Order: sequence, then structure tokens, then C-alpha cells
Amino acid sequence: MNKAELVNEVSGEVGLSKRETQKVVDAIIRTIGDTLAAGEKVTLVGFGTFRVRSRKARRGVNPQTRQSIQIPVKKVPKFTAGKALREKVR
Repeated sequence: MNKAELVNEVSGEVGLSKRETQKVVDAIIRTIGDTLAAGEKVTLVGFGTFRVRSRKARRGVNPQTRQSIQIPVKKVPKFTAGKALREKVR
């Protein structure tokens, strides 16, 4: 399911127009991103938790030159599914 399909499904479920639903979905995604960028986690009970994790620096190989390179530390978003979501998927 892509974003447009999600908007279509939610629109039918809650009775809002697709344009209004699009604004709501965009606001939710933007708020989650802003919260993660601030270093905080977002927990949606029954769904899961979004948080930021740090990846350690490591050595890698440039596939074109086969030279060893140093890959720096970086922060990445991580999602952990909640119990209700895990059970629903099973």
C-alpha cells in the first residue's frame, strides 16, 4: 500500500474528503519526523514505537575500487512493532 492508497482507505473509513485526509496523514508523518529529528521517540500504543538509533562507525569496501573506506557514525530511524500489531500480522 502506498500513501495515496492509505489516504483513500482512511478517507472512506472516517468520512473525510481525500484532501482533508491527505492533510491529516501529512501532518502525522511530519510530526513523527520532527519528533525523531529532535531525538525523542514516538509511541503509538497498539501499533509500535519509532525511535532514533546510532549506527557505529565501521569499515566498508568501495565496490568500484575495492578500497577499504571508513563509514562514519550515523543516526537512523527504527520502528519496533507493538504487541497488537505483531499478533495481527501472525
